[in-house]
Amino acid sequence: MNNNPFRPEQPNIPGVVKKVAEQSAAEAPAPEHASLPAKFSSTQMPPLWVILSATGVLGVCLLAVWWTRGTSAKEKSASETVTAATVASGAENVPAKAPEKLAVGPGEIATTSELGKEWSSKKFIFHDPLTSQESPAMVVHLPGGVYWGFSLREPYGTCEMELVTDMARLRSEYNYRGSHPMVGDPCNRAVFDLTKYGSGPAGLVRGEIAQGAAVRPPLAIEIQVHGKQIIAKKLE
Repeated sequence: MNNNPFRPEQPNIPGVVKKVAEQSAAEAPAPEHASLPAKFSSTQMPPLWVILSATGVLGVCLLAVWWTRGTSAKEKSASETVTAATVASGAENVPAKAPEKLAVGPGEIATTSELGKEWSSKKFIFHDPLTSQESPAMVVHLPGGVYWGFSLREPYGTCEMELVTDMARLRSEYNYRGSHPMVGDPCNRAVFDLTKYGSGPAGLVRGEIAQGAAVRPPLAIEIQVHGKQIIAKKLE
């Protein structure tokens, strides 16, 4: 029995009931979901491994681009730093200076033309034939035409002495006011005057102690002049 007042029951007419029912079914509105457009089904989506592979390749590409840019920037920065330092130091295209080759005594260690001016000096190496030891040494053209040689190694020590020709440096570093070059010991700040004689084990030796707690004057090296040759003979 039909209880719907808006859909009265069709009369039951012999021979036409089935046709009317079929017609009513055909005229019935289709369900709402039937009119909606079909969505992607699981068979239409790309496989998961394809999606993951594409994502991984994209990530690797982005990482490679980032790394390449970072490396190029670092190389460029380092190159610019080296170039700037080279230009600032003035060392670009300037060959390195070869180390000075020192003469070795006993023997000729200088010429009179090399030491033509007073207080001119030349460093050399003296090889002691008695002990087979080598030590730094120096010959100086003193006022009055005297050529004096001495060992630069401090007596009974290992410090290397120097001839200080800059009076301002003599005052600032050795706290000594002098009117001419002096021999200085940078280890104990002792100062020696080559124009005066001081006491040595075998007598007077050039290089009086002008300042400091030195033991004695610098060790002397005998110097002879033959023509223009300046020859170192033996160590005191």
